[in-house]
Amino acid sequence: MTAETAVVLPVLVMLIGMLVWGVLVGAAQVRCVDAAREGARAAARGDPEGQVLDLARRSAPPGAAVELSESDGTVMVRVSAVSRAPGGLGGLLSLPVAATAVAAREPGGPGVSG
Repeated sequence: MTAETAVVLPVLVMLIGMLVWGVLVGAAQVRCVDAAREGARAAARGDPEGQVLDLARRSAPPGAAVELSESDGTVMVRVSAVSRAPGGLGGLLSLPVAATAVAAREPGGPGVSG
């Protein structure tokens, strides 16, 4: 019984660590999606570019990059970040996550330069 436990326990710890890592990556992806959507809505309303970028950065994962552009009456916000694994493996096991949201510019609003 002890030998089996000695073999199974490290495998279970590794499995739990991988599950936590997967949840963290999923959460970072959802935050990117939410940040891109919030930024696109604000840009479509005609909010100033700085305000749109700040709004998206507040909702995004830490260290995320936010890009804003406009084309043919639509606005596009892209949010990208790196999701790191927990603990000391954060730098080794990192995955890029990103999301893009596009919204039609509301009529009568000022344009976004970008």
